[in-house]
Amino acid sequence: MPLVDMPLEQLLTYQGRNPCPADIDVYWDRSLAEMRAVDPQVELVPHHLNAPFAECFDLYFTGVGGARVHAKYLRPKHAAEPHPAVLQFHGYTGSSGDWADKLNYVGLGYSVAALDCRGQGGESEDVGGVRGTTYRGHIIRGLEDSEDKLLFRQIYLDCAQLAGIMMTMPEVDPARVGATGGSQGGGLTLACAALEPRIARAAALYPFLCDYQRVWEMDLASGAYEELRTYFRQFDPLHTREKEIFTSLGYIDVQHIAKRIRGEVVMGVGLMDTICPPSTQFAAYNKITAPKRLVIYPDFGHEGLPGVNDAVFNFLAELRLARV
Repeated sequence: MPLVDMPLEQLLTYQGRNPCPADIDVYWDRSLAEMRAVDPQVELVPHHLNAPFAECFDLYFTGVGGARVHAKYLRPKHAAEPHPAVLQFHGYTGSSGDWADKLNYVGLGYSVAALDCRGQGGESEDVGGVRGTTYRGHIIRGLEDSEDKLLFRQIYLDCAQLAGIMMTMPEVDPARVGATGGSQGGGLTLACAALEPRIARAAALYPFLCDYQRVWEMDLASGAYEELRTYFRQFDPLHTREKEIFTSLGYIDVQHIAKRIRGEVVMGVGLMDTICPPSTQFAAYNKITAPKRLVIYPDFGHEGLPGVNDAVFNFLAELRLARV
């Protein structure tokens, strides 16, 4: 088959290129402690949708740094309680999407929460307040300030905080909560499962936010990762700070927190992906020690994968049947 990356046998053992900060565990333990100290001030605002079996709400909560974060929350009107739930995470620059496309899980008797990432296409607040450039993207936001100001640190914590909020809903069984998403949503699915290890099942499709240095070395810092190239061209054209920069990005590299995942993982990968190269995705997958399996599409890239949404639905639907 054609190759845009390593042969599959190498991908299956690849461990990543991006440096891992020595204090990565301390960093995330401290970040989670900060998140847990925040009073979320959860607010549910009813939203009308012509679906007689569902109740819909705009859910707002206060995240780290004081931002008001938004998610769509749907729950079945007539379902056993407590029942399973699913978290949904969207692609880069997008939003939580339409209400109606979440009704498949509500019809199954699940609650659903779909996050709007800060500063992207939805309603969540971006409180800003960082030194340095914010030009071109969110990966580099905060690099000129401190590791605690990296925007994806805040977004990962929003994912974990939303999961915790959902798990406290009286209608939700906290032992039967899953998460899913593609691209950025795939990376956030893995990050959420890492930082909220009670997540029972995680279905991640071609995850973004993994192994930044590998992307740059493959000359694929374009499209979703274009900000890496732009940052170096404008702020470190001779790459004198290359190791420092990639080490800082290591704090928000999903591969370095994937070892925290405890729930079962399914990951869909297209081996012709030139947006999120397969090796970057395998760097995260290979560090997961929890039960896991791959769904590999040799001839597909960063695009819709035939049958994968049905496979994800079936995987998460199994939460109905077992207490995990």
